[in-house]
Amino acid sequence: MPGQQHEVKFRFLAQPTDVNFGGKVHGGMVMKWIDQAGYACAVAWSGAYCVTASVSGIQFVAPILIGDLVTVRARLIHTGRSSMHMAVDVLARDLRKDEHHLATSCVMIFVALDAPDGKPTPVPAWEPRDDAERALQGQAMRLADLSREMEALITTRVVSDS
Repeated sequence: MPGQQHEVKFRFLAQPTDVNFGGKVHGGMVMKWIDQAGYACAVAWSGAYCVTASVSGIQFVAPILIGDLVTVRARLIHTGRSSMHMAVDVLARDLRKDEHHLATSCVMIFVALDAPDGKPTPVPAWEPRDDAERALQGQAMRLADLSREMEALITTRVVSDS
């Protein structure tokens, strides 16, 4: 039922097929996991097909190694009319040493689309329940403002370079 599930967690082991030439999990693979978890959370909240509109503030903080237990957590932190902002964190845990760390984090925006013609469709409103969620919602709104400013700068630069 739409509007019920506002958080999704994926857990799995980092595998040899996930690594780059340096022996660490490839950034592209991490971004794929982030997009999948964000998508699952957006669909669970909206009950509609969703597309990724943007990824902001992605930070690769620490490497993920083969055999690490990876947790990708996507949680809803803001809704617009048809958009959903997700905070996505990727955590890695060395099971042998029982050590864990934040590997990557970002904020994503998804847009819900209706089935017949793929146009944006309304999503249930989400309200923060505590101070931590209010702070995350504030960060999401600031990142959205920054993204709009960057888009305007890029558009201006591209037009002036033509």
